[in-house]
Amino acid sequence: MTEFETPALGSVVEADRGSLPFALIHGEALVACAVWALGEAGVTPVDFTVPWEAVAEAGEAYVLHDALCPMTPASFVAECVQQAVEHDAVVVAFRPVTDTVKTVADGMVGGTLDRSDLVEVTSPIVLPASVVAQLDVAPSGDFAAIAAALATRFRVVTLEAPAEGRRVADLDDVRVLEALTLG
Repeated sequence: MTEFETPALGSVVEADRGSLPFALIHGEALVACAVWALGEAGVTPVDFTVPWEAVAEAGEAYVLHDALCPMTPASFVAECVQQAVEHDAVVVAFRPVTDTVKTVADGMVGGTLDRSDLVEVTSPIVLPASVVAQLDVAPSGDFAAIAAALATRFRVVTLEAPAEGRRVADLDDVRVLEALTLG
């Protein structure tokens, strides 16, 4: 048993992400690291072959964890679960945007957007049991699209993920994350 007490089910999303979820970080596949984080957070991992009806019948929160955010700390996943249950709201993790973002109109580069108004959806997304019961299927796909779709129907709370919870987009990002999480 872990130190975290709020029961939840969860799945690691690796589909439609190419081969990157199987790249190695600290000698382990990204997807394996993400699954371990769920387990260490006290979340019972289930795969997508489990019927959604069975997930809903369990009456527990449900965690979507992205294999491309493999080093998200278990303590942060557990905090997101706790917040979802306490507030009966979808919890969406995010990271601040640090890149310069420009507008484009008619093929021309325009002004710079204010980064303080932007966020990157990361992992996890946690659904309280009340939301799980109202969905016909498990959310899937791009996490930003999932968050946007859920926000049209349910109350959403956002939590800033720690730096280790950043999303990787390629092998260079994996190497940066690996360096960030040494020790």
